[in-house]
Amino acid sequence: MMRMAALIWLVWSAVASADSLRLAVTTSFQNSGLADILLPAIKNDIGLDVQLLVVGTGQALRLGRAGDVDAILVHSRAAEEEFVARGYGTRRREIMYNDFVLVGPASDPAGISAAPDVTEALAAIANARALFVSRGDDSGTHRRERMLWAAADLDPARNSPWYKEVGAGMGASLNTAAGLDAYILSDRASWLNFANKAGLALLYSGDQRLFNQYSYIPVNPARQPHVDIKAATQLEEWLTGARARALIDGYKIGGQQLFVFNAQDLK
Repeated sequence: MMRMAALIWLVWSAVASADSLRLAVTTSFQNSGLADILLPAIKNDIGLDVQLLVVGTGQALRLGRAGDVDAILVHSRAAEEEFVARGYGTRRREIMYNDFVLVGPASDPAGISAAPDVTEALAAIANARALFVSRGDDSGTHRRERMLWAAADLDPARNSPWYKEVGAGMGASLNTAAGLDAYILSDRASWLNFANKAGLALLYSGDQRLFNQYSYIPVNPARQPHVDIKAATQLEEWLTGARARALIDGYKIGGQQLFVFNAQDLK
C-alpha cells in the first residue's frame, strides 16, 4: 500500500497547481460518491482545485504527519485527537456523520439480523464460523471493526480460517465479500453506492457503537511550513458552511440520505 501511495503521490504532485489543495481522504468517502458532488462545487464557489489522495485513515494520518498533504478528512476519532494533540494538525472539525452496518449473505446463515446488539451479531458470526471479510488496512472502518471484535471479547484475526483480511479499500473489500458471499462491516454510504451487491444484504444496523463521524484536520504549518494553510482554512470554512450543508444533506441514493451534516461554528 505504501508503494501505491508513493506512486499516486508522484503523479499527483506533477499536476498540482498554486490554486490546488492536497487532501487525504478515506476510501469510504470516495466510494460513497460524495466527492463527485462536492469537488466541482468547491472549484466553482472558491476556485480551489482539491486534489484527493484516497487511502485508509491510518495512511492519511501518516501522510499528514509527513506533510505530504495540506489537510485530511478521516473517521477515527481517537486517532484524530491524538494527531492534533501531538501538534500534527491545527484542529479537528466535525463535518458529517453516517453509520456502519453489517452486510452479509441475504440468507443470513449466522442469524445476525435478530441480534440484540452488534457484539452479539459478531459473536454469532464467529460461532457459525461464517466467512467474514475484513479490510485489514488500518482504515477507520478496520479500526472500528477491531474495536467491535474486542468489545465482543473475540480476536478472529488470530488463526481463524473463516476470517479473511484483504488489505484493501471499502469498494474492493465489498467486492471480495460479494464474491465469497461473506459478512463484512461497511459504512452505510459505501454500501448504498456499491453496484455489485450480488447476494448480499444489509442485515444489522442501529447500535450506537456503529456511529461514524467524519472530521477535517488541516496539517499544522508549525510542523510542516510548506503546507498551504491558507487553502486548508479556506476549504474548512467551505466544508462547515451552508453550501456544504445543502449538498451533504441533499445527497441521496434510492431516496436514502448517505450523510448528515453536523459541523458546528467555532467558539
